[in-house]
Amino acid sequence: MRSEEQVATAAVPDPTGSPDGGGLPRAASHAAMLRQFLTFGIIGGSGVLVNMAVVILCNRSGPDATGIVWPIVFTPWSVRWYHVYSTLAFLVANVSNFFLNRRLTFSDSRHMTVRSQFWPFFCVGAIGQLFVLGINTLLLNPTSPLFLDFAWMDSATGLRKPEYWAQLTSLVVVTPLSFILNKVWSFASHRAHRCPKNPTDS
Repeated sequence: MRSEEQVATAAVPDPTGSPDGGGLPRAASHAAMLRQFLTFGIIGGSGVLVNMAVVILCNRSGPDATGIVWPIVFTPWSVRWYHVYSTLAFLVANVSNFFLNRRLTFSDSRHMTVRSQFWPFFCVGAIGQLFVLGINTLLLNPTSPLFLDFAWMDSATGLRKPEYWAQLTSLVVVTPLSFILNKVWSFASHRAHRCPKNPTDS
């Protein structure tokens, strides 16, 4: 039997943050999460470049981005070409980002099959893309309070084209959401494969 003093001492967390007190494992976990987020951000940056390259290519070779593709029945809204260009860019960048994240950001989950991880990743990307389309609409619709109504955005050059700025803004806003969803879903299956704790450790 341990004395009451020993029990009380054992119940007090170690203020030094030693492994027994859980400080170091917690700090290591936070550091690993930060490294993952930074890697995800760098890969996301490459994905943004791929995404924007596709958008620019479509804008230069396709119909006017603000042109109507088809009206949405029973609403005053329409699907426009910038929605189509943005979605095509998403499809290309999503595949690129998946394989880079699988190899670099969440490398400890590579024992899972590509198929088992790609579809959750694609679904997360599709959710993010819906936000991108919504933000693009808010920024490019003249009736929206967030409409990019700046004198210098006159489409005279690429840097002055509002469609590009809307797409870039949308991608920056959606990236943190994509990281969280991919962290807890797409690449989270590996947690179930970790070695269980030894019963004698408790």
